[in-house]
Amino acid sequence: MYFKVLIANIEEYAPIVYTPTVGLACQNYSGLFRRPRGMYFSAEDRGEMMSMVYNWPAEQVDMIVVTDGSRILGLGDLGVQGIGIAIGKLDLYVAAAGINPQRVLPVMIDVGTNNEKLLKDPLYLGLQEHRLDGDEYIAVLDEFMEAVFTRWPHVIVQFEDFQSKWAFKLLQRYRNAYRMFNDDVQGTAGVAIAGLLGAVRAQGRPMIDFPKQKIVVAGAGSAGIGVLNAARKTMARMLGNNESAFESAGRQFWVVDAKKISWRLLGSPLLIVVPLRILIMFKGLITEERENIDLEALPFARKVEEASRQGLREGASLAEVVREVKPDVLLGLSAVGGLFSKEVLEALKGSTSTRPAIFAMSNPTKNAECTPEEAFSIVGDNIIFASGSPFKDVDLGNGHIGHCNQGNNMYLFPGIGLGTLLSGSRIISDGMLQAAAECLAAYMTEEEVLKGIIYPLTSRIRDITKEVAAAVVKEAIEEDLAEGYREMDARELRKLSQEEIEEYVKNNMWSPDYPTLVYKKD
Repeated sequence: MYFKVLIANIEEYAPIVYTPTVGLACQNYSGLFRRPRGMYFSAEDRGEMMSMVYNWPAEQVDMIVVTDGSRILGLGDLGVQGIGIAIGKLDLYVAAAGINPQRVLPVMIDVGTNNEKLLKDPLYLGLQEHRLDGDEYIAVLDEFMEAVFTRWPHVIVQFEDFQSKWAFKLLQRYRNAYRMFNDDVQGTAGVAIAGLLGAVRAQGRPMIDFPKQKIVVAGAGSAGIGVLNAARKTMARMLGNNESAFESAGRQFWVVDAKKISWRLLGSPLLIVVPLRILIMFKGLITEERENIDLEALPFARKVEEASRQGLREGASLAEVVREVKPDVLLGLSAVGGLFSKEVLEALKGSTSTRPAIFAMSNPTKNAECTPEEAFSIVGDNIIFASGSPFKDVDLGNGHIGHCNQGNNMYLFPGIGLGTLLSGSRIISDGMLQAAAECLAAYMTEEEVLKGIIYPLTSRIRDITKEVAAAVVKEAIEEDLAEGYREMDARELRKLSQEEIEEYVKNNMWSPDYPTLVYKKD
């Protein structure tokens, strides 16, 4: 009944099951706890995980969402309380992709927390010690992955909300050995790529013109770098997929790093002691002059002479970069609420694009880089706007509507998971992720796109997921990765047409319907 209601009213309840409400639930999870909703593997369980997985009552698990709670949405380290994210994501897998709810498993890897408030909270449910790091941390994850894939060889593991320093390392460590992906890195990237391609279409241009777009990216964390890598690959593929294509694609991006600094100011002119948290954002444009630059961000650092020719320097502010670059797209993945200030949005008015696009993608709502009202009122009516959390459309007057597109990962990750499951693919390849993103980008009609609608309504999520899953299955077959699912072996899969693949996907999506019971009278 729960899933029947959720599916029938997904537009209304998705923001409750997932962002933004799930962030609030995670922040207060220890105080709200009533019963365990998944499995907890802690640092103290080392050496026992192989036997622990057999405590889970389900004979078969198709989908695991795992987190270590180190970077929940834009809320930081919430430790063991981050399991709420895994629970919410799997509810969406059931609602959107039709994964059987008896075959999903939320998992928390509890390696401690660096959140001092939680370390002192007597109600905190997790290990009250600082996080493991280095080889000890990796050893815990290695043991977990080996354990779950030993019991359930065909399971798919989605990594969720791991801090940037580990998100990429763990992805590279496991992606060629296990059926896994990281939604923050790859799912966010896919949804952003679909939106960026949609923005090109909204300008009345073909998607093949994407490599001509100038893009300023605010945020160089796991999500930001994931989008940059995916966008560069997409551009390079359109330009010929060779070394010079990659080099040329890389020159389309200007990356600005944003970091939060906080302190408390005590006191006031009225001598009332009021704690006030002040946040400062700094660091700015990333160039090769940057000291201690993250290895993942290094490929996107601008050459000093390139920046100088543009009138910019290392550490130039976001407003300066937007003013000088005059980008087609301003993409926010910084988790810094309000980063797209009036000054930044005013600077975007100088864009060379006929229809500039603003993507304020950070979650939850309070971390959005700007609101749609701010974007439309300052930059103008003729923009494309998308956000990570839901906002209402803006009434522009005279019968015109400023559409607020929600670039939510739920458009992609359920289809990626379902498509991988039904194809039986050994791994989740870049090609499968690319196919998912391009399927979402092409889902909207030309009429919708020209109105500024680049993402579909959440109410169409089951149909979108079916299409995305079919695209993933097709790509897995073409890359010779598909091994089949249940009675549909790899040989039979290869014989299916596009329509038959879609029908195959649809027939394998679980629906919450009560069976009709017929009683026979004596």
